[in-house]
Amino acid sequence: MGYMPVTDSMFLLAESRERPMHFGSLELFTPPPDAGPGYVTDLYNRLVADAHVDELFRKRPADPVSSLGYTWWTVDDEIDLEYHVRHSALPAPGRIRELFTLVSRLHSGLLDRHRPLWEAHVIEGLADGRFAVYTKMHHALLDGVSGLRLLQRTYTVDPSVRDFPAPWHLPPRPRSGNRSGTAERTSTVGTVRSVAGDVISAVPVALRIARTVLGGRRVALPYEAPRSMFNVPIDGTRRFAAQSWSRARITRVRRAAGVSSNDVVVAMCAGAIRAYLLERQALPETPLIAMVPVSLRAKDTTESASGGNSVGVTLCNLGTHLEDPLARLSTVSDSMAEGKTLFGGMTPLQATVWSALNIAGLALAPISGAVALAPPPFNLIISNVPGPREPVYRGGSRLDGIYPVSVVLSGQALNITLTNTADTVDFGVVGCRRTVPALQRLLGHLEDALTELELALDIS
Repeated sequence: MGYMPVTDSMFLLAESRERPMHFGSLELFTPPPDAGPGYVTDLYNRLVADAHVDELFRKRPADPVSSLGYTWWTVDDEIDLEYHVRHSALPAPGRIRELFTLVSRLHSGLLDRHRPLWEAHVIEGLADGRFAVYTKMHHALLDGVSGLRLLQRTYTVDPSVRDFPAPWHLPPRPRSGNRSGTAERTSTVGTVRSVAGDVISAVPVALRIARTVLGGRRVALPYEAPRSMFNVPIDGTRRFAAQSWSRARITRVRRAAGVSSNDVVVAMCAGAIRAYLLERQALPETPLIAMVPVSLRAKDTTESASGGNSVGVTLCNLGTHLEDPLARLSTVSDSMAEGKTLFGGMTPLQATVWSALNIAGLALAPISGAVALAPPPFNLIISNVPGPREPVYRGGSRLDGIYPVSVVLSGQALNITLTNTADTVDFGVVGCRRTVPALQRLLGHLEDALTELELALDIS
């Protein structure tokens, strides 16, 4: 057995039937030109034929009674791949709508804690000849950024390559030249120095945060969010919708407005949410606040073989009270910039503590009646995860889109997560089925929000 860090165990402790704590992804592929009618079946058979499974995909929680709560992982020696990897076909007429319906249902189910906490579903039957792979993993195993990095290691830029590794059996990363004993001593010394540095630098960081809070700030803070239709108790059913937008369109807006690409996509979300709430006569007078996850891993850090989570959060003012799309974009950009400034200079530990303060209100969610009575710490989650930046293939099939299928929380019934790929930005929208009706309308509103920005900047 291995020790389970508190950052991992909290996802198990927070989970209930109403709050599944897994994330997923939907990959959409076009088969190669020479693919026969049994191509997808052959691909599935190749996946389940390899009995080698990396340790990360054999981990499950140890018995919570004997291990004094969720504090230890146990690793299964053998794994039933035909249970974890499943083959499905869509009903006629095989539209994207049927695919989203199936993913919505698959994403609603809890993962079995008596088995390693992941599943993969190979799905065929789309009328246009494409196929999909829906994968879900428990957040206790891995965070979303690391999960996507794992998937990217199964791709190749060469469409002629037909062999590919499964995400659960990847070739090992090359090791550094340091001897293990030297590396271990260096790591220990580095850890001691890091903790000492956290303590020494905590005071100036706290002063910077205090100056931001007390001064003329633009960053959003916890509990400034108004109550909205998204901030209510939820059930365990989910609805999922997704769509891609051209990166070129977003880049043109970014350049014309002098902001970041992330500012543009968050402003798209803000415009879409404003329109959706106006349709339902449910738009608060004060601006909605989004929680935006921030990866705390260094850019050159690869995913850990043992998994784990390394994510911080900042809060962003969405400017949903503003009718002018450029004013909303400016509000989003200013709020995100100040949030990044606060993170600047923080050590990972300090960033984790500050992030915990931003989301501390979520700890009340499991308490009966708390969501209805306590003010929301924020209104929804918007996340941007980097994807492959060049055309990629798996087994000769071209990746057309990789759509995140994320977590929604009690009191936070809507999550919009997007992935940047070679030519597109792929949005995945997840909501509580009961609480967020007609969720697919947000896709149309996202298009309208981008068009509004283009027209306002005269670049359409």
